[in-house]
Amino acid sequence: MITDEKFEILIERTNQPFTGWNFSYITDTGRMSSEPLSWSYGSMAVPLIQNATSMLDMGTGGGEFLSMLRPFPKVVCATEGFPPNVSVAKNQLEPLGIEVVQVENDNQLPFKNGYFDLILNKHESYSCKEIRRIISENGLFLTQQVGGQDYLEINQELKVPINNEFQHWNLAYAQAELKQSGFEILECKEEFPYQRFYDIGALVYYLKAIPWQAPDFDVEKDKDQLYKIHGLIEKKGYFEVMQHRFFIKARPI
Repeated sequence: MITDEKFEILIERTNQPFTGWNFSYITDTGRMSSEPLSWSYGSMAVPLIQNATSMLDMGTGGGEFLSMLRPFPKVVCATEGFPPNVSVAKNQLEPLGIEVVQVENDNQLPFKNGYFDLILNKHESYSCKEIRRIISENGLFLTQQVGGQDYLEINQELKVPINNEFQHWNLAYAQAELKQSGFEILECKEEFPYQRFYDIGALVYYLKAIPWQAPDFDVEKDKDQLYKIHGLIEKKGYFEVMQHRFFIKARPI
């Protein structure tokens, strides 16, 4: 039986509301931090938006990020597949004139052929063939993706299975898929920055928000392993894991 009061308090305080895709509860308080990438997805997106006449933001979450990229072109749409986020995104984006569409199938997007001259996609799945169908002939596709080697140390320390479904997902694979679907790669890069959790509560809060990382994770079931990670943090000051990120900018040919 664990009798560490600090550990129990940190675990107990993970029962906080989480909406959209907002981690400010642990980032703004300095409880979690990430090594910067050598690129900025937002800095790449802003000039593309200013030169677009119609755009789509795929996997908009709660619309927090997209809402900060104003001003927008005349036609702007956003998709979201996680049901709890859809209403959040609509409340955030519809007052800005953005149509929010709930989607369930990457292969069947409810848009006309060649409808968008800019498609943005940050950390969202996609079908190359469907992107090729809805993008205009002079359009651009910009995506930043989470690779299959992301956060493996979390699973290893918790002793929970790694989700092998995405182990193949990396820059080389994504480039090959896009090329096969009729795209030219204009820019791309892949990196493995670290992410640090400075207390066990921050890690648990994060895992609750991304259940796909460790689908079988349960605080009570995994408490002994969590306590071991807590011990590592107490000794070193943080628990460090490796992220896996890559971006691609492409156009149809």
